[in-house]
Amino acid sequence: MAETYPLSFPTHTGVASVEITATDVVAVSESPFTFSQQVVRHAGARWSASIRIPAVKRDDSEYWNAFRLRLRGRFGTFLLGDPNAATPRGTASSNAGTPLVSGANQTGNELNIDGLPASQTGYLKAGDYIQLGSGSSARLYKVLQDADSNASGEATLNLWPDLRSSPSDNAPVVVSDAKGVFRLADNQAIWAINNAGFYSIAFTAVEAL
Repeated sequence: MAETYPLSFPTHTGVASVEITATDVVAVSESPFTFSQQVVRHAGARWSASIRIPAVKRDDSEYWNAFRLRLRGRFGTFLLGDPNAATPRGTASSNAGTPLVSGANQTGNELNIDGLPASQTGYLKAGDYIQLGSGSSARLYKVLQDADSNASGEATLNLWPDLRSSPSDNAPVVVSDAKGVFRLADNQAIWAINNAGFYSIAFTAVEAL
């Protein structure tokens, strides 16, 4: 049976911990004589995550083992978000409206959106996430500054990373349970069993770009 990617992330047991890393590509050259620096910011930026599952018995562990093996190492992909930030901190948590991309050909780290409830202070707050695209095109972004909607229900979001591509005008903007597409960081699926029959499972993933 052929797999259809990206897979949904398992929810059978929950996770013990997730360590999320945001990496920018910045080159720094420093003079050994004066310590003066030249700094160049490159376009690369990527999410990565280290995931640890609670110690579980075999019946629960096999859901995770099967999930990782279905990925066939780094070949397959899955959807992942910050499990503690599925609900935004801003007013979008209770009154999201219908957020849409406002205008085509947007690039860089700002995104204009509309379809929001009018005149909302802190519609999204610094640290909230949004998702653009769905399925294999899902991309995860973090809001860097509080965003208020104006009287026309419009707002401008300051995002990390920069937009991966220019979203279409009126494309949906997901503000709750935002996710991106990830793949395993290596081709190994490892699990350890202790003498009490508990399984230890941990793995790392990187954004699939």
